[in-house]
Amino acid sequence: MEDQLDLFERYEWEVSGGLSGERLDKAVSSRNEDWSRVRVQEWIKSGLVLVNGRAKKGNYRLKEGEMIEVLVPPAEELQVEAEPIPLDIRYEDEDVLVVNKPRGMVVHPGPGNYSGTLVNALLAHCKEDLSGIGGVARPGIVHRIDKDTSGLLMVAKNDRAHQSLVAQLKEHSVERVYVAVVHGVIPHENGTIDAPIGRDPAHRQRMAVIHKNSKHAVTHFTVRERFSGTTLVECRLETGRTHQIRVHMKYIGFPLVGDPVYGPKKNAYPIEGQALHAQVIGFTHPRTGERIRIEAELPEDMERLLHFLRARQ
Repeated sequence: MEDQLDLFERYEWEVSGGLSGERLDKAVSSRNEDWSRVRVQEWIKSGLVLVNGRAKKGNYRLKEGEMIEVLVPPAEELQVEAEPIPLDIRYEDEDVLVVNKPRGMVVHPGPGNYSGTLVNALLAHCKEDLSGIGGVARPGIVHRIDKDTSGLLMVAKNDRAHQSLVAQLKEHSVERVYVAVVHGVIPHENGTIDAPIGRDPAHRQRMAVIHKNSKHAVTHFTVRERFSGTTLVECRLETGRTHQIRVHMKYIGFPLVGDPVYGPKKNAYPIEGQALHAQVIGFTHPRTGERIRIEAELPEDMERLLHFLRARQ
């Protein structure tokens, strides 16, 4: 065991300020956004989390000046299998692939989702032709959209293409247009939300508009159609933060219809998951320099939602 502990990452810090009186499991999980509460609780049960050198239960209340020590076990090597899952491919050549992801599909493997992901499908379709920059779990993945968001994603088939597309994302030259249905009737025709996004300190699985430990985030929106109590909007991303459109629209008082995290608890509309679709992707081709622009029609569930909203006007 001592030899194995050499492979563990060790973290140590003193309890101070807001951590005094906090539960041990919550305090440790808030230390690092990659440390989920469930994962931390497993470490606590395994004796990998110590307070003043002693193991404690997850509900132990911390005291000012105590020392917390965490031993993070080495990551297990992930084996990602190719799976013959049908893909809706909208563009493909030797460098780049654009796929229209269905709602409900996870982009890459992770805890609780080791199969049935877009990466599993891409490995079957592309064989060895995917960039390796994203690592074993994320071959070819340049950017992501949420599980319950549908729409267009760029995929890099080699490292040169990957580096080019990532650079375009960083310089904000990739066109990304989303369509969403939000609660409330937006009175103005368009607007820009310039508000930083970071991990919600009260709910570590969520994001929020906060000014500490956050990143610059900008969303431009335009009203497409108004209904009784809801609005169809077009959102253009200037930046690409986690849950950006969902968080920004909630921030200005118009959360997405069907959003189980940022919207009302009760969903009274005929759609499962947030009504959000990545409709347009535009980028400069990494090899030819040609401007590529792909547009995907709304999925059936969003069309049904719009029909429902129009019918009850």
